[in-house]
Amino acid sequence: MCLGIPMRIVERDGFNARCEAKGVSRTVSLFLMQHEPLEVGDFVMVHTGYAIEKMTEAEAASAWEIYDEMLAIELAEDAAMRAAADAAASPGHA
Repeated sequence: MCLGIPMRIVERDGFNARCEAKGVSRTVSLFLMQHEPLEVGDFVMVHTGYAIEKMTEAEAASAWEIYDEMLAIELAEDAAMRAAADAAASPGHA
């Protein structure tokens, strides 16, 4: 599965930008979007280090809401699996 990450441009230098999301900062190539006007403060969808789409702040927030829900479900499933494994490995388990 491929996943694009919404990020905000915080610094720009030609076809490269420093982008941030959720406290994480990355250098992102803007080369694929060279004909799109992009400025500091704009949001872009980043995939494998390349900005592939300009997006609104609302679109970025919506995507992060979905990603946060997916992560919460995955964490809950992992915790349940660990608890089941611990219970099965505990002494006295039949």
